[in-house]
Amino acid sequence: MLWAGWLFLFSVLAAAALLFTMVFYIIMFSDLECDYINPIDLCNKLNQFVLPEMAFHAFLTTLFLLSGQWTALILNAPLVAFNVNKILNKNHMYDATEIFRTLGVHKRECFVKLGFYLVSFFYYLYRMIVALISESE
Repeated sequence: MLWAGWLFLFSVLAAAALLFTMVFYIIMFSDLECDYINPIDLCNKLNQFVLPEMAFHAFLTTLFLLSGQWTALILNAPLVAFNVNKILNKNHMYDATEIFRTLGVHKRECFVKLGFYLVSFFYYLYRMIVALISESE
């Protein structure tokens, strides 16, 4: 495939951006635990990144669907389904009045997403290298 190298190059960059987003979330949750930031400021800062993060990941998954990268699509589909479920149930935004009660759940979700994006980063990097090598032959 001619465009597979470019697709996976974009995917590596996207996974890196999503990794940094999850690190930012984890740092902000740690700041809340240490009382460096109040819940209202935390929710205002994080809520502006929730939908773009989900949309960016869904866009990346759509690119895998359109380009026929079935393995990458299957790897990303569960997280897209989880994000869509959160949006449909209207619990995708952080609520300042509930944040302390649900902080453990949010942190666990961020760590799982961080692990997912880290594994995805290296998978995309591997696939990019394979695609570039096969294109050059």
